[in-house]
Amino acid sequence: MAVAVTAAMVKALRASTDAPMMDCKKVLVEADGDMAKATELLKARGIAKAAKKADRIAAEGLAGIVIADDFSKATVVEINSETDYVAQNEGFQNLVQDTAQEIYTNQPADVAAFSASDFGEKFQAEVIKIGEKIELRRFATLTADASTSLNAYIHSNSRIAVIVTAFCDSQKTAEGMRPFLKQVAMHASAMKPTTLSYRDLDAAYVTSETVGRIEVIKKDNIELGRLKKPLKNVPTYVSMSQLTEEVLAKAEADIKATLKEQGKPEKIWDKIVPGQLARFISDNSTLDQEQCLLDQNFVMDDKLTVAQAVEQAAKALGGTAAISTFIRLEVGEGIEKKEEDFAAEVAAQMA
Repeated sequence: MAVAVTAAMVKALRASTDAPMMDCKKVLVEADGDMAKATELLKARGIAKAAKKADRIAAEGLAGIVIADDFSKATVVEINSETDYVAQNEGFQNLVQDTAQEIYTNQPADVAAFSASDFGEKFQAEVIKIGEKIELRRFATLTADASTSLNAYIHSNSRIAVIVTAFCDSQKTAEGMRPFLKQVAMHASAMKPTTLSYRDLDAAYVTSETVGRIEVIKKDNIELGRLKKPLKNVPTYVSMSQLTEEVLAKAEADIKATLKEQGKPEKIWDKIVPGQLARFISDNSTLDQEQCLLDQNFVMDDKLTVAQAVEQAAKALGGTAAISTFIRLEVGEGIEKKEEDFAAEVAAQMA
């Protein structure tokens, strides 16, 4: 017996994928109400988004940051409020910074441990005074030893805070890399990486993203063709994790075969193949470029990836360095805005 698709099911699927309501209803019917299957159908058709739109993120508040004078430790916190008006309140701003300092100093295990502390009681008293629902959502701390470089950045709107650390070959390199790591933290603030490297991506996740991302490019090409604009290369893969030695060897062989067909002299192939192979890798690793810090093009020099830029900066200091960890907190990330008419809107579409 077919499962009846309800407005609540459509709402839940739209919330998790940001796909249009009627598409959500259609795939839920096809999937007989199976949410996981419906989500995969949306991805396969290039309809589901990788992330919710910025205007669906509604939680207000501020991020706070404390960094040691000797760059040995840094703490970031996120505290949410119901309205931006309260976030601009001096009392709330002081609460955010005092909380960051408390967590930096005493390192509670989690939010529950913080709430149970003496400062947690003071926090609640301040919340009552401010008169709006306010809560500590999350926090994190990174530390550095003598051969680890650390720096941090908080955006001017105090809604994004980032800490970055790098393993270095010496204390001299670690100290010299600090200004550059602030640039990396600024990059992470703007480019929103979710993980350090493509090596950290789950294989099942990469597989699930592949079909949908390729389908999106195909759809983009339909529109580009209509506008008589150059088409995008349609990839076979989306991550370096899929580009095995065999895949790269075949790509190189295909490039050489094409050059031969074009009548290009073999003696100049070595000047052409590296660039075309680099283009193949770039076209087939779009997921990494979007989500993985080390694999993103560095905003200060987009000819280099972040990993390459770090290596180059360390080399200029006479040493070596590699990013080891980063933490990025953005206020309201993943929290949805209340949409007062949404239920009625869904119900109308379900009719």
